[in-house]
Parts: sequence; C-alpha cells; structure tokens
Amino acid sequence: MASSPKGCSSSSWTWEQNKSFEVALAKYIKVDPPDRWQKIANPVGGISAEEVERQYRNLVEDVQRIDAGQVP
Repeated sequence: MASSPKGCSSSSWTWEQNKSFEVALAKYIKVDPPDRWQKIANPVGGISAEEVERQYRNLVEDVQRIDAGQVP
C-alpha cells in the first residue's frame, strides 16, 4: 500500500494496530462520518483519524483489486 504524506504507511502499522483497527472498524463503521474515523483511531493508539481513514481507503482498494483478479 502507498505511503502517506504524513509519514505513516499502512505497512508501518504494527500487527496490534491493524488488529485494533479491524475491531474498531467493525464496531464504528456505521457511525456518522464526522466522528467515525476518530472513534476508530482512539483504540488503535498512535494513529490519527486521517491515517485511519487512509488505511480504510487502502483496504477498500485492495479488496477491489482482489475481487477484480488483479492480485495473484
């Protein structure tokens, strides 16, 4: 996944941060957008709401590529 301009790429997230992201994403994905990313970022730790949103968008892109057969 691509590196973010703010210095945090999804590949630099720890396993624990990714796991926390997944759990929080499942819990808060339906929260209204103004609060969604911060609510997900809070339990992740050391990650901003902007980085969480970027991680989510990268995840969506990865799933779309997999579904399209673009990833072996």
